[in-house]
Amino acid sequence: MQAIRTIVKPNERRQVTVDLPVDFLADSVEVIVLPYQQTNTPYAEVISPLTDEQKLLMAFPVATDDDLLFISEKRQHLNQ
Repeated sequence: MQAIRTIVKPNERRQVTVDLPVDFLADSVEVIVLPYQQTNTPYAEVISPLTDEQKLLMAFPVATDDDLLFISEKRQHLNQ
């Protein structure tokens, strides 16, 4: 799935325009309009607070199978 997140201001007629890149291939799109509030909190944390495990995973560009196994083993150890 392709997704575009952009912040735009409505024009004088209270309309917004979203310019799609040439490589965005879709016959139709879903548009969700939310009021924008500038914040220092990362967007993912605004939606829902991140767990420590999620924060750890987000620090890595890619979580390898070994990383996921390590996390799973630690989780099992803590749950004993």
